Amino acid sequence: MFFGNPREIPQIATKVSCTVFVVPPDTKLKLPTPIYVRPGDDKKTQIITVEQIRELLSLCNHKEIKERFFVITPADAMNEAAQNAFLKTFEEPSPHCHFVLLTEQPSALLPTILSRAQVFYLRQKNMLDQAPGADKKIMAFAKRMITAEPNDLIDLATEITKNKTKPRQIALDSSKTAIELLYKSYFKTKNPKFLHKIPKFIKLYDNLNKNGHIKLHLIADLI
Repeated sequence: MFFGNPREIPQIATKVSCTVFVVPPDTKLKLPTPIYVRPGDDKKTQIITVEQIRELLSLCNHKEIKERFFVITPADAMNEAAQNAFLKTFEEPSPHCHFVLLTEQPSALLPTILSRAQVFYLRQKNMLDQAPGADKKIMAFAKRMITAEPNDLIDLATEITKNKTKPRQIALDSSKTAIELLYKSYFKTKNPKFLHKIPKFIKLYDNLNKNGHIKLHLIADLI
């Protein structure tokens, strides 16, 4: 879905428990008493840690009678442990709690987060024509995964798994990139065939993330 101006974010965020807004990093919000989660200033690598998300969780356990907004920015700074902890946080949100995730790189978020949140893109010129932030190898695998016929999946799975370095990570990154490509293709064309493919890739990502058999799931989950 799209929105035209960052001033619309408070109104959108109030209606749902979790939103992901794809916006430039300098986007300013006007939310009532927001609570921000940002990367710590004392680390060389700017990440949002699982400890920060757990602290956020403790704040969400309070009984509230007014709307509270928890802003995670940039959301793609959450490491994997933090993202998994956040997923548990917002699956059963307390009443009046709203999670607002700001990012320029939605493909850096777990597909399980993207599938459960509502994703909004700031309408910008040529935005849908911008490729996901993946290298050429991952992009090529992602496109082949999307277009592969059942008979092609065995060769594709074999090619991915024969990589000597981190075949699981290659498969995970390729499936995440495929999900972003499918979302953008759907928003651009309104063709439901792109939307219908997304659950298969989310299932694939979940199974790979649980240390499932790489080659088996690359074939079985995408048929």
